Amino acid sequence: MDRTGALATPELQPFLPMLYVAWADDALSADDLRVLRARLEAQPWLKPALRLALEEWLDPARPPSATELAMLRRALERAVGTMRPTRRVSLAQLASAMVDGHASEAATHALAEIESLLALDAAHAIDDVITPYEHEAPRPFERGPRPDVAALRALLDGRHAGVRAKVRAFLAEPARRAAYGLSKEEHRAMVRGWLDELAKDVGMGALASPGVTTDAPDLGGYLAAFETLAYGDLSLLIKNGVQWGLFGGSIFFLGDDAQRAKYLPDVASLRLLGCFAMSEVGHGSNVADLETIARYDAESDEIVVHTPSESARKDWAGNAARDARMATVFAQLEVAGERHGVHAVLVPIRDANGAELPGVRTGDCGHKMGLNGVDNGRIWFDHVRVPRASLLSRHARITELGTYESPIASPGKRFFTMLGTLVGGRVSVAAAAVSASKVGLAIAIRYASERRQFGPTKEPETLLLEYPTHQRRLLIPLATTYALSFAIDELRESYLHAQREGAKDTRELEAHAAGLKAIATWHATKTLQACREACGGQGYLSVNRLADLKSDTDVFTTFEGDNTVLLQLVARELLAKYAKRFTGGPVALVRALASAAVLTMREKAPFRAHRADEASLRDPEMQRSALAWREESLLRSAAARAKKRSDAGMDAQDVLMELQEHLVALAEAHVERRVMDAIAGAVERAEGDTREWLARLRDLHALSTLEARAAWFVENGELDGGQTRAIRKLVPKIARELRDVAVPLVDAFGIPDACLAAPIAFHDPAHPRW
Repeated sequence: MDRTGALATPELQPFLPMLYVAWADDALSADDLRVLRARLEAQPWLKPALRLALEEWLDPARPPSATELAMLRRALERAVGTMRPTRRVSLAQLASAMVDGHASEAATHALAEIESLLALDAAHAIDDVITPYEHEAPRPFERGPRPDVAALRALLDGRHAGVRAKVRAFLAEPARRAAYGLSKEEHRAMVRGWLDELAKDVGMGALASPGVTTDAPDLGGYLAAFETLAYGDLSLLIKNGVQWGLFGGSIFFLGDDAQRAKYLPDVASLRLLGCFAMSEVGHGSNVADLETIARYDAESDEIVVHTPSESARKDWAGNAARDARMATVFAQLEVAGERHGVHAVLVPIRDANGAELPGVRTGDCGHKMGLNGVDNGRIWFDHVRVPRASLLSRHARITELGTYESPIASPGKRFFTMLGTLVGGRVSVAAAAVSASKVGLAIAIRYASERRQFGPTKEPETLLLEYPTHQRRLLIPLATTYALSFAIDELRESYLHAQREGAKDTRELEAHAAGLKAIATWHATKTLQACREACGGQGYLSVNRLADLKSDTDVFTTFEGDNTVLLQLVARELLAKYAKRFTGGPVALVRALASAAVLTMREKAPFRAHRADEASLRDPEMQRSALAWREESLLRSAAARAKKRSDAGMDAQDVLMELQEHLVALAEAHVERRVMDAIAGAVERAEGDTREWLARLRDLHALSTLEARAAWFVENGELDGGQTRAIRKLVPKIARELRDVAVPLVDAFGIPDACLAAPIAFHDPAHPRW
């Protein structure tokens, strides 16, 4: 019996879908086909002639011709004509359809086993042979169970739901929707007015100084409000961050009790507007080598602040171009001829009428790529004198006798303690980036749930969100946005705990904030570009908001430190922590290496113990262990490379330069593992159906991350081609599972309609309604 003629045999009809799936789009490798043949040979109920025919169909050396594949396709088309209501079918279901529901139990069991063993996705492989939906068929987004939007929102909002609701109400006013098309001065004036309203209606400034302007125990309310405010005009968000997060925050964290009491009530009420003058045009992120000088003059009991060169010009200071009356200036402090490193000094720069004070010169940074509602400026100081009490004195002071004192003896530790003020900023920028991603995804997904394009002849055009490529470009970022949202919640709580407890060593926290800020802001940049493209020309229109979201968030990748630089900071902290494992000498080293070996075996187990079947790939322990193994492997190899070069006499800076790309990869792996931990933890905390939906989001995020890192895993012998294919097939399958509920998933973000402010988010791309 030839293999073509065997297709008409009733006993072989249930196997036709398997044959089609096996050969469609090169779904299986030669190794997989051999495994499949071996499994079929083990079925004793198959007649020898039929088994031989199946073996010939699965011979890698004799792939079916185009004519033979067409025969298979026609047979499938006839069998699945009654299966229009759903495309999610297994090989066993298709087998039953091929013989009108009378497939043998043995055949059904064999096909289910094969599908699981090889991680086959039958639904994906035969999508194109199933008859399209009829006109009267329900839209896919109206079928099946729906997530509990309120429960998801409660989980996302966390313990500060009350203040978030207050900010949402503020943003819901149409007069406060994100503006576009304004001149720089018009936009600045509008944002300045909104800032006044934010102080009065939400009490935002008061939230930023707990224990001084409010009875709140910590900054949790302010940070949650900041994250939620990012749904609106991002110039307002940054103006708020400059005034209360940076300027007010510098006084709150670096000032003594008297300085706090003197300045913070006026900062909160906007009676005193200020700026944060740290960055210099010649030094950027290299704060330790700032050039601006703050020299104590004992004779006059004053501090003299001076810009010694053009490269020392303070740059990019928000509020500095127009509104600020005072600046927190970071400068090299000199007392009695001795330099003590970078310290912060309060320096008035304008009078009550906005005129520059003597010795101060300011400039406007000019029109920017985005955030033009913020008046970023430049400042020069020409021997400007301020009282000795202007030195922010929580960690260091100049006594009445003109001597320098600090409770922190080490200059290096003192410097990093002072830079701790940046941790809150990095937490906030990361959170804002994720909020911006949520807005972009809400617009694009709501549009894709209604917009139709192309489709079968004489049938309704296909919804954009039906296309697998559209699902990939939007639903994977959606899953990652959920994961990052939970990761930022954990970071925020760690930060608040450290503040409440007065933690002395916050280096690990600072590194985590730096890494998450980098990954979250890069994610926003990538996601908003995907959203723009997913909306076609409509996404290019300013009225649909994606253009401004892209422009306004682009600078987030360099806000509070360049992302690549920050990731190197993360890696250096990881290496320092790793080195401490060996401080006990040879015995400790042996134990550490033994522990690493055990870890390697344990973390490899999930991939080694299974053939990447779906259940294993969707196991959160397997997902986490794979990411943890990558992190640990990169850490061990980086440490080994660094030690080898150091032992050879290479300078420490040269070692870091040579390992730079390795260190960045290590830091990325570390953050990816921690983000995975965060969403896995959120799944465990969730209840009922909410847990199931979050588990699918977790799976999509984790497996898409593994898919993106597949080359590394293959190079390091952890995955083979068959396993990577299994992951690649499962990712779109999970995306399809989330397709029908994508709109409720973005509705759970709780973004006010006035913030979306995009006609395409309300299914009316032709007639702007705002």
